[in-house]
Amino acid sequence: MPDARVFFDGLFSSPRLDHPECVAVHPDGSVWCGGEAGQIFRVDPAGESVEQVATTHGFVLGIAFDASAAHLYICDIKHPGVFRLELASGEVSLFADGADGHRFANPNYPVIDAAGRIYVSDSRQIDAPGPSVFRYAPDGTGEVWDERPMAFANGLALAPDESALYVAESFLPGVTRVEIRPDGTAGDRTTVAELPGTVPDGIAFGPDGLLYVGLYEPSEVLRLTPDGRPETVVRDPTAHVLCHPTNLAFRDTTAFVANLGRWHISAFDL
Repeated sequence: MPDARVFFDGLFSSPRLDHPECVAVHPDGSVWCGGEAGQIFRVDPAGESVEQVATTHGFVLGIAFDASAAHLYICDIKHPGVFRLELASGEVSLFADGADGHRFANPNYPVIDAAGRIYVSDSRQIDAPGPSVFRYAPDGTGEVWDERPMAFANGLALAPDESALYVAESFLPGVTRVEIRPDGTAGDRTTVAELPGTVPDGIAFGPDGLLYVGLYEPSEVLRLTPDGRPETVVRDPTAHVLCHPTNLAFRDTTAFVANLGRWHISAFDL
């Protein structure tokens, strides 16, 4: 089991990291995350300094760069909507607040395919069902991609070959695979893994081709074997180095993990 470590401690930094829910890696190696007051932070590649790049004036959940890294897409639950940050100018604008007559309830996480289409999970309670996944073209044209309800659709990850979208269902609890048909529509659903006694939040495919799962509870990161068997990769029973981990992202063989329960970004090496 690899050791988790603190990559950047934002407790006493200026600006202070504000309970980051999300994390994304820029092509230049910098590590980006959000804050509970709408902040977008950039941590330098060595983990030595931080700057606030922008703000939505809301509450940031998931973030994702497009293929060119010219834009950062930001899920914000206060407004609620998906915002787009243009890195060159620093301008933040509302990108989408729903589609097909449905408004977002709790836009949680964006993931972007090779064609630039943005998939967005909408986290809804079991007793208030609604569409679970929206999809947008880069020009903002959107649709409900999967109208079938889920048990709090949370983190998303595209299969490496983009044949399926994987969804963390926090209150299933587990991970669901949704087929992406050749015409781009949502196909069959399959439960990849059930994770009783946990709250899965963020998911990401690692460089080894396996799916990694950040557990909000307990403070742990799992990976799924090809047959769906969960393995513990790192865990922290004291909830200090890992404290309610949520989203995770990879830079080569290093995983970066956001900790909603504290003020830092963690890392571990595969």
